[in-house]
Amino acid sequence: MNILGLSCFYHDAAACLLLDGRAVAASDEQSWTRRKHDADFPINAIRFVLGQGGITMKDVDAVAFYDKPLIKFERILLSHLSTFPRSFPQFVEGMPSWFATKLRLDKLLKRDLAYTGPIFYGSHHLSHAASAFYASGWREASILTVDGVGEWSTASWGIGRDNHIELLGEIRFPHSLGLLYSAFTWYLGFKVNSAEYKVMGLAPYGQPLYVDRIKKLIHIAPDGTFRLNMRCFSFDYGMRMFNAKFEQVMGQPTRPQDGAPLEQFHKDVARSLQEVVNEIMVALATKVVTETGLPRLCMAGGVALNCVANGEILRRAPVEDLYIQPSAGDAGGAMGAALWAWHDVLDQPRGWKLDSPYLGPGYTDEQVQDALDHFGAVYRRLDRQDLLDETATLIDTAHVVGWYQGRLEWGPRALGHRSILGDPRHPEMRKLINMKIKFREGFRPFAPSILEEYCSRYFEIDRPSPYMLLVAQVSADHADLPAITHVDNSARIQSISRQQDELYYDLIDTFRKRTGCPLLINTSMNVRGEPIVNSPQDAYRCFMRTDMDAIAMGPYLLLKDQQPELRLKSAKDEFGLD
Repeated sequence: MNILGLSCFYHDAAACLLLDGRAVAASDEQSWTRRKHDADFPINAIRFVLGQGGITMKDVDAVAFYDKPLIKFERILLSHLSTFPRSFPQFVEGMPSWFATKLRLDKLLKRDLAYTGPIFYGSHHLSHAASAFYASGWREASILTVDGVGEWSTASWGIGRDNHIELLGEIRFPHSLGLLYSAFTWYLGFKVNSAEYKVMGLAPYGQPLYVDRIKKLIHIAPDGTFRLNMRCFSFDYGMRMFNAKFEQVMGQPTRPQDGAPLEQFHKDVARSLQEVVNEIMVALATKVVTETGLPRLCMAGGVALNCVANGEILRRAPVEDLYIQPSAGDAGGAMGAALWAWHDVLDQPRGWKLDSPYLGPGYTDEQVQDALDHFGAVYRRLDRQDLLDETATLIDTAHVVGWYQGRLEWGPRALGHRSILGDPRHPEMRKLINMKIKFREGFRPFAPSILEEYCSRYFEIDRPSPYMLLVAQVSADHADLPAITHVDNSARIQSISRQQDELYYDLIDTFRKRTGCPLLINTSMNVRGEPIVNSPQDAYRCFMRTDMDAIAMGPYLLLKDQQPELRLKSAKDEFGLD
């Protein structure tokens, strides 16, 4: 049986295909359109996952959507009515999209894909819950989902047992930890629904001086449940996240979005916000596992991407083990909706778990070579061991190397298939990659990819972290890794086993044998404002537009100083776009 899971219309549209309950492909739409956080109907992602499964839309038995649009529409209408006339401008701007797309999924499927079969609508937080619990492979576990807002829920908790999920409690709109975080993202001068991770990266540079001020904006109960002081917010009726009262509480005006200097105040606010998030998430995790009696915890939702809070949960909550869906945000809802339909609706037994995050598109050696020839690139084809040896040598000699291999990762983190790699021991490597490769703020940290068996030696962590979703302190014995050690002596860790990715594991191991260091800097292959690269054309273009020294694309090794000048053609000629 073939189930197509979809998420779209808000941000991070995506598609996932289940064949008899097994996820064979998953992709977000932004990978194809190159529009970051693309929310449109994911026609390109749908075509990819169907092709990867070797089927057409005629073979799809059911479509599962990650939301209940009518209930969400009800929430929008009731919120506008309760705050009218202040909500009128937002109402006028938002209503056309509801009648054009958000309430017309069946029409879009029929028009664009000639699909007229059954559609299952799973609630937003149930889709998040399913994406984590069923992917974990655990037979029973507690579940916690926290994000901005679904239909009415902004957080939920419950139990997963075998092939059914039961949500036991929730926090409802407008009280939302995700929306609080987004409000502070805007307050600090960053873009909402895009740059929340910058706030997390900025926090270690500050001190928690403004926790008391933030707690005037949100009341936190001992069990972690909370309520926002809505006198200070305007997202429920207006075009801004907050009003002047918010700024009065915080004591300074909003930092402009035009790149105004970051002052110590802004760093201290970011740190204070992180402390509040940590407090809430640890308390909620404690509440859930205590009430259910199940110490294993599955998490999803956008707030589950806050890897600092995740690390605090492991250290401070009575959680035995923690599983976080690698695509924890809205894109992951496509997988969750499909899994929910397969297990909860159709009552099918468990038999699959997410062993690999590499569910996106991949390209053959011939396709890579064709793309390189199209650009007139200069390259050498190497056998496997020579590719590993030469790449490790380049990294050891302070070169920045792109690593483009296999299928694209599922989720927002590059996990060794669309990565930019560097030497973690080099004192200037972090600055070099930030300024000359990624073109981004200098305060942003880089993650280490480390051989799994060395993880606990180098970091204060007692378990694998395969999806780069846990932060831990760098061990005192390994203070010689400046490029991956954040200002607070922490690191966002990706552990890599040979079972997960043989080639990437062997590259790091080759570097270890050469240098004694079993880890590399790993950051996503993209520049600021763009999604992670997908196609070989994307990768070569990123390589040529940055100061990467070399790139390994499949078996082909390219050195920057040997390449001809990049002459960009039209989008149609270069990428085959209409």
